[in-house]
Amino acid sequence: MQQPLNYPYPHIYWVDSRATSPWTPPGTVLPCPSSMGPPGQRRPPPPLPPLPPLPLPPLKKKKDPNTGPCLLAMFFMILVALVGLGLGLFQLFHLQKELAELRESSSQRHTESSLEKQIGHPTPPSEKREQRKAAHLTGKPNSRAMPLEWEDTYGVALVSGVKYKKGSLVINDTGLYFVYSKVYFRGQACKNQPLNHKVYTRNSRYSQDLVLMEAKMMDYCLAGQMWARSSYLGAVFNLTSADRVYVNVSELSLVSFEESKTFFGLYKL
Repeated sequence: MQQPLNYPYPHIYWVDSRATSPWTPPGTVLPCPSSMGPPGQRRPPPPLPPLPPLPLPPLKKKKDPNTGPCLLAMFFMILVALVGLGLGLFQLFHLQKELAELRESSSQRHTESSLEKQIGHPTPPSEKREQRKAAHLTGKPNSRAMPLEWEDTYGVALVSGVKYKKGSLVINDTGLYFVYSKVYFRGQACKNQPLNHKVYTRNSRYSQDLVLMEAKMMDYCLAGQMWARSSYLGAVFNLTSADRVYVNVSELSLVSFEESKTFFGLYKL
């Protein structure tokens, strides 16, 4: 009976018992086929060598709950230190700049001063000082008229901020002034005649001169003997611009005109 051609035949595999198994590690001695027993009886294949143990997975480290705040605190400390260092460097740079400017300014002033000295021009004052208003007049030996005439130039005499004109001090600025006058009287023989010493002021507001201060001496010596007496007047007055202040005495011939004994002056307070 003829079999159909499309009938599937079973596959037939040839097994070579002498071939090396792909799973057999190199160097392993396989048993001979004769030792495998009679045909028809197959021995079980030899056991495979044990595989090496797999490495254990790495242990995960537990996170410390305090690590985060500590790192944050260290970061802020480092940041503060860096900021402080930057501020210190900036301040040091600023101080060095100011010191350099001061040195340059001092050197420039020294150079200008040296040049002015070489040229011969004095250094102008930084601010103009107000002129002090004062006067001190001393006795004038050749005075023979009233009011008393005074020395305004020589010796210890001075006039500043006011004017001296014909025995009078002329006020230029209204204000409070201390006015003083001292007259030294002396004689060879005492006659006990009254001696008057007066300080006057004259201005356009009054029709006649006003007496500011007055002194009168009587019975100041012994008859027939030499004598000497001083009369001093001094007080504060409110004087206006253009006022004139002068001194009169009753006996001009009895006045000693030494500059340390007879004088007249004022100064603004």
